[in-house]
Amino acid sequence: MRNHTDVFPTLETERLRLRQIEESDASSLMNYLTDPEVMEYYGLAPFQSIKDALNEISWYQSIFKENTGIRWGITLKGEDEIIGSCGFLNMSPQNYRTEVGYELSKQYWGKGIAGEALDAVLSYGFESMNLQRIQALIEPPNVASIRLVEKHGFVREGLLRNFEFTGNKFDDLYMYALLKQDFGKRI
Repeated sequence: MRNHTDVFPTLETERLRLRQIEESDASSLMNYLTDPEVMEYYGLAPFQSIKDALNEISWYQSIFKENTGIRWGITLKGEDEIIGSCGFLNMSPQNYRTEVGYELSKQYWGKGIAGEALDAVLSYGFESMNLQRIQALIEPPNVASIRLVEKHGFVREGLLRNFEFTGNKFDDLYMYALLKQDFGKRI
């Protein structure tokens, strides 16, 4: 696995620009991370203050600096407002493996934006970072996320019972994975 550089990479698709998230984006994050529906499967309570958003941005910056992850802000081309994010976390360079995560403002659900962003991030991971395996951990009731990863060729490998403790309860998580050799075969 190649480490990413000190310069944050910007990715572009037909409709989107994926860029680094800065402190000045805190109010954009608040627009959607305060929504209980967006946060239902995020692993955190809906944000209550700008401090919550700044803490999240600080975490994005720290995982990039420490080379344990990279999180892109999703923007529509020609606009600068962050409408979601997508990226890698818990990178394991010695195993050429990482996890992928994403969320999107509710007003953009059902428009193919999450899929377009995910495709760009997966391409970057397999082609530029030379990853072998990208995993997604998804709560079983999160049907939209399950559909999204399956559409991108991820395979459900199993159920991790009581894997995460969030919101005062234990959550089961499906383990999905996409291997580099299968990435090019997807529909």
